[in-house]
Amino acid sequence: MDFTGVKVFSATKAKEREELGEVLTRWLQSNPDIEVVDRSVRQSSDNEFHCLTIILFYRRVPKA
Repeated sequence: MDFTGVKVFSATKAKEREELGEVLTRWLQSNPDIEVVDRSVRQSSDNEFHCLTIILFYRRVPKA
């Protein structure tokens, strides 16, 4: 797996977690020159907070 960049999306508040997929989709749409080569989804929590993190590993696609 060759990648040239990493983008991390993270949210702790319920509303932010609900919107995280839309935030990620908007970022992908605004960066059409990248190819996602791997991803990781992490969830962590303690007594008060729940954190959702999505990590994208990507590479730039050469323009034709």
